[in-house]
Amino acid sequence: MYRSVLTIFVALTAASACEAETGLASYYGGRGHRGEMTCAHRTRPFGSIVTVTHAGQSIRCRVNDRGPFIRGRVIDVSLSAARALGMTRSGIVRVSVE
Repeated sequence: MYRSVLTIFVALTAASACEAETGLASYYGGRGHRGEMTCAHRTRPFGSIVTVTHAGQSIRCRVNDRGPFIRGRVIDVSLSAARALGMTRSGIVRVSVE
């Protein structure tokens, strides 16, 4: 009984954590630890790895902060992640986060 409940709980948690979302992304000027690609997300757990895609470029970054706190934005990425995505010139771009 407990095993089946635990299995269902884990499956539902994994399914909700893997949902993709789209929206605007910005970047913050601070550097990640040793140029690490990090990001700020409102709800994803700290330490989780997310895939951010923009204009055919995809990167994987680690959630280490909360934010963004501006309506319409779904994620803030570090400067090194923004460079990898090619978004430093425009500053704010539409992305997909998985």
